[in-house]
Amino acid sequence: MPEGSIAQAGIGCHFMASWMERDTTGLIQMGGEGVDWASHSMFTKTPHVFQNLGDGTYFHSGILAIRQAVAAKANITYKILYNDAVAMTGGQPVDGSISVPQIARQVEAEGIALLPIVSDEPEKYRGHKDQFPRDTTFHHRSELDAVQRRLRETPGVTMLIYDQTCAAEKRRRRKKNAYPDPDKRLFINEAVCEGCGDCGVQSNCLSVEPVENELGRKRRIDQSSCNKDFSCVNGFCPSFVTLEGAKLKKTEGHAFDPAELARRVDALPVPHTPLDDAPYDILVTGVGGTGVVTVGALISMAAHLEGKSASALDFMGFAQKGGSVLSFVRFAATDALLNQVRIDT
Repeated sequence: MPEGSIAQAGIGCHFMASWMERDTTGLIQMGGEGVDWASHSMFTKTPHVFQNLGDGTYFHSGILAIRQAVAAKANITYKILYNDAVAMTGGQPVDGSISVPQIARQVEAEGIALLPIVSDEPEKYRGHKDQFPRDTTFHHRSELDAVQRRLRETPGVTMLIYDQTCAAEKRRRRKKNAYPDPDKRLFINEAVCEGCGDCGVQSNCLSVEPVENELGRKRRIDQSSCNKDFSCVNGFCPSFVTLEGAKLKKTEGHAFDPAELARRVDALPVPHTPLDDAPYDILVTGVGGTGVVTVGALISMAAHLEGKSASALDFMGFAQKGGSVLSFVRFAATDALLNQVRIDT
């Protein structure tokens, strides 16, 4: 947020900004983003707010909230995050046809005039400006603060579309060779790093991690989660090393012995699982990327193959961001015993 401004949270992974001292607060139901401000604004001296709104929510019902804000003549700027995926719940595609030009044309028809597009790759719109409303402007993300300051001084409903593919989706697609993968990597020389943390401030990246050594707290880049955004190098720091054409070393795995695995499995005691009168409940816990959902799926499929009734309910909203994941696994002798999928307190 620009200094002196506040934002309202919306449904989506950008809600996490409300936990990060980013002058972002509040929560409302999907499709209600900004509707509360339309009435709240009449009872406060705060002249303007920004409202976060994801592209999936916009397509689902958020455009109705924008329509309401226009009808109420609210003083608000919608920040549409176009990250090319329903990122919070696993990176699904948006349910339908949607693009940055489509959003721009739709909100133009709703009566929104000022509409800057901010992107990490604004050059991709060269030659395509005829797809946008006539007065649309295009900016690099480094100009975000200046763009927002201009929007908050403009009366009425304004909108900013921020176009950048979700970082978790970039990593997933690169593994499938479905997204460009820059042939370089950044490292931090811990002997040079002074631990100021400016690289983390510049990038706001989870891959910039603290590391303790005999000289104090330094920084390093977790190569397994790095999304190759390279914004961390914008910090005022001489400790960064760029390697081009280098590949990460892979740990050599142990030889797999099927006979030894079978022997160990046979040695395991069979757990006592009484299923005649009640379901058997297993709560699998962990963080994103550790296989919690996979374990739940394996157990419920094993129960199914044995002719039992089974259910699995996964809570993985923040899985892609290193957050907590839960899998509620229940199985029973008959369907009638599985009266709910969630394990109660």
